[in-house]
Amino acid sequence: MSIDPRTPVLVGQGQVVNRIASLNDAREPAQLIADAIRQAATDAKLNKLPEIDALHIVRLLSWKYTNPAFTVASLLGIKTRTHGITPHGGNMPQLLVNKLALEIQRGELDIAIVAGGEASNSRARAHRENATLNWSESDADTPTANNIIDDAAMSNDAEIARKIVLPIQIYPMFESAIRAKAGRDINQHEQRISELWSRFSNVAATNEFAWSKSALTASQVRTVTPKNRMIGLPYRKVMNSNNQVDMAAALIICSVAKATQLGIPREKWVFPLAGTDCHEHYYISNRFSFAETPAIKLGGEMVCELAEKSLKEISLIDLYSCFPSAVQLGAESLNLSLDQQLTITGGLSFAGGPWNNYVMHAIATMMIKLRQADNSSTNGFIWANGGYATKHSFGIYSTTPSKNGFRHGSPQATIDKLAKRELATTEQAASSSSGKATIEAFTVMHDRDGQPETAIAATLLKDSRRAWATSSDPQVAKALCADEWVGQQVTLDSTGKLLL
Repeated sequence: MSIDPRTPVLVGQGQVVNRIASLNDAREPAQLIADAIRQAATDAKLNKLPEIDALHIVRLLSWKYTNPAFTVASLLGIKTRTHGITPHGGNMPQLLVNKLALEIQRGELDIAIVAGGEASNSRARAHRENATLNWSESDADTPTANNIIDDAAMSNDAEIARKIVLPIQIYPMFESAIRAKAGRDINQHEQRISELWSRFSNVAATNEFAWSKSALTASQVRTVTPKNRMIGLPYRKVMNSNNQVDMAAALIICSVAKATQLGIPREKWVFPLAGTDCHEHYYISNRFSFAETPAIKLGGEMVCELAEKSLKEISLIDLYSCFPSAVQLGAESLNLSLDQQLTITGGLSFAGGPWNNYVMHAIATMMIKLRQADNSSTNGFIWANGGYATKHSFGIYSTTPSKNGFRHGSPQATIDKLAKRELATTEQAASSSSGKATIEAFTVMHDRDGQPETAIAATLLKDSRRAWATSSDPQVAKALCADEWVGQQVTLDSTGKLLL
C-alpha cells in the first residue's frame, strides 16, 4: 500500500523521570523537557535534530518561563520556526497531536515537536528545606510564545465566590453521584474503586517510566493511614493525581515524506488515524448530571467512526485517570468495562500526574506498545481530559496507516444543544420551598490531619435548578462522612450554608 507523502506520522518519543536524592540533583523543567526531546530524537534514529517547523510546549506550573519553547530550543541549540504554548488542561497533549497532524496533512508544516514537563517534586522539596533553586530566568528580549489556541474559563463567578474550584473538591462529588446512580452502598463502592486503583498501580509497577512502582492491594488503597489520609471524601491520598513529580515527555511528528527524507526507519512509525476534540458544558453548575459525561460519549463515538475502528476491537486503551471518578465516567460513556485494562501507564496517581502533561507520557507509551505488538493491526485509543471532566481530546493510533489519511472532527454542535441546569443564587435557593433542597452530589474536605473540615454539596431544588451548599460546621462535616447523603433533603439558608 502506497502512503500519501503528506500523511502525518509520529516517529520519536522520549520520557524522563528525575528522582532526586538531594536538591543537588534537581533539574529545572526546561532541562527535563530538552532531555526528553533528545531521547525522542535518539528513538527516531536521528543523529541530530533538523530545523523544526513548530515546537509546542504544554503549559507548565512548576516554573515560570516567558517562552518555554524558546528556552528549550536554546538549550538544544536547534532552529525552530514557531514557538507555541498551550492553555492549561490535561487534554492539551492529544489536542496538539490532532492539530499538528491536520497542519502536516494540509502541507502547512513538515516536522514538529510537542513536549512538556514539570519539576514539582524538586520545588516542593526546596520549599520544605527553605532552599533557593537557581533555575533560569527569562531575559527581557525573550520573544513571546504563540498561544496555540484560545481557551475558556472553567469556573463561573458563583463557583469562584463559593471557592468550589479545585479538582480535589469536584471529582469526589462526581464520585458520590456515580455511586448513587449505580445504587451501591458506600462499602460496596469503595471496594470497587479501590480494586480499580489497585489494578492501575499494578500496571505502573511494570512501567519503566512510572514515578511510583509500588503495586498496592485494594486494601492498601482504601485503608486510611497517616500517609494515606482522607483528602476529599471518599478519596484517600493515593486516589488523587500525584502532581509532585519531576517528569517530562516529548513526541516528534512529521510527514511521511519528511520521515523518509530523514531516513527514519519504518518500524519507528506510528500513525495517528483520527482525532476529535470537544467539551461538556463548561461550568459544572450547568451540567445536567454529575454522573454522566455525554461529550465523552459523542467524542469517543466520532473518533471511532473517523478511524473506522470499533472500540471493542482496540486492545490498547488509556483513559484519563486523575481520580477514580474520571475513569468511571469515561468507561461508562465509552461503554467499556472497569474490569478490562484501561491504562497503559498506571495512571496519574502512580505513573505520575505532571499537571497538564500526563497524556504526553500516555502517547509516548502507546508508541512503544504499538511498535512491540505482534500484530500490525493492533490499535491504540487515548482519551485526554482537562478541567473537571470538561475538555476532551481523543486519538486512535496504529503502526498501519489509514487509507483515508488522518481524519478529525468535533461533535460540539450536538453537545451544545444538550440539556443544562440553571444555577440558583443563594437567596433564590433559600426562598424556594423554604430552603429545602435534595443533595445530588457531595464531598467533605479534610484537613492535613485527616479531620473533616468543610462540607460541599450540589443540591437540586424542586424546580430542577441547582444550588450550591457549603458548611464549615464540624458537626455537619462529620455527619456527611457517616452516611449516604445523596438523595437526602437538607435546608439552605440565604448565605448558601448547608443545614441538616
